[in-house]
Amino acid sequence: MRSAAPYRLQPTVQFYEWGSDTAIAELLGVPPDGRPQAELWLGAHPSAPAHVDVDGTLMPLDRLLTEQPLEHLGAPVLELFGRRLPVLFKVLAAARPLSLQVHPTLAQAREGYAREEAAAMPRRAAHRTYRDRSHKPELVVALTPFDALSGFRPLVDTSDLLSQLARHGADGLRRALVMLQQGELGGLVWEFWDLPQAECRTLVGATGLAAARLASSGRGRWHAEAVWIERLAGLHPGDPGVLVATLLNLIRLKPGQGLYAPPCRLHGYLEGVALEIMANSDNVIRGGLTTKHVDIAELEHVLRVWPETVEVIEPTTEGVESVYLSPAAEFRLSRLELAGRTRMPFTPAGPEILLCLEGTANVNGIPLERGEAVFVPAALAYELAGPATVWRATVGSLQNYREPERRSRPR
Repeated sequence: MRSAAPYRLQPTVQFYEWGSDTAIAELLGVPPDGRPQAELWLGAHPSAPAHVDVDGTLMPLDRLLTEQPLEHLGAPVLELFGRRLPVLFKVLAAARPLSLQVHPTLAQAREGYAREEAAAMPRRAAHRTYRDRSHKPELVVALTPFDALSGFRPLVDTSDLLSQLARHGADGLRRALVMLQQGELGGLVWEFWDLPQAECRTLVGATGLAAARLASSGRGRWHAEAVWIERLAGLHPGDPGVLVATLLNLIRLKPGQGLYAPPCRLHGYLEGVALEIMANSDNVIRGGLTTKHVDIAELEHVLRVWPETVEVIEPTTEGVESVYLSPAAEFRLSRLELAGRTRMPFTPAGPEILLCLEGTANVNGIPLERGEAVFVPAALAYELAGPATVWRATVGSLQNYREPERRSRPR
């Protein structure tokens, strides 16, 4: 096998019903194939690893790292995370909303995975929740205008929105208003999810109609929220996730802005194209707005319900590099703006993935056009030249990594 050098990456496309028919195909410079291309995976998760060219043979990246871990991952990463890449890097292209979802803590992921393994549940089973042993903190950075739901809105603001919807015909929300006034956000969330099917369908329908009236009445404070509530009710009639969505912050990212989702926070991405970086996991606990498996019982164990104001992340600029800071130890994301023939030397502390999105970059003699990427093994010094915009996915601050405490699952 050849000595360590940057490897060209052949990413894996994931086809989900909410994906765009055109965005990822356009990025890759290929014709659309008529299917909704939702995500482009540039990592080593065993569910959908990218491939690398090794001596003329395409090899899954996870296999390369397993066979030559020290050379490609480096000693610090290998010691902390084993023979696996701790970071997963994606392009996400949402033409319609994703599910309402939450991700577990590291301890919860390990315990849930062990429980489903002990039950002999196939790892690719549609009803399986834990597909690996990792948590999944994640960060998205918008490439186009990008809408998301994230965290429960402060109670006074949610009361105002639900009052508006009630005045426009959603009378069934008046009980929710009383519960909010009493500070019972958690009780309201689970009451929405526990509604009998017929009652839920009626309330979702009335809420969607009220949102349509509110949206058509002018561009007031809740116009954007009303537009999305109407759309969600139309896409998912009778789904209690529509009602829960009325309680969440609507975040509207401009291109270049980021949003971090820690474990245990309810969130859902609605529309747009973004880069997504996360711990190397595919553990998703869904609570609605989807045709996939919804696991309310596990959601009740993992979800934290409290009001919060969610911050939009602006990058911190360090020379030609703009860094999106987050508390995650597994990943770090930055954008490099390389003008002219500027050459930048880098010596990675761990493995890296470089993705070119504008212009033409050059990595140690390997040209990268728009949509092309390379995997850089740990500690391999490289030079990066432009003119180009290159996104750099690296391992985060390893000194901040801590093993989870061993605790029993909350009940």
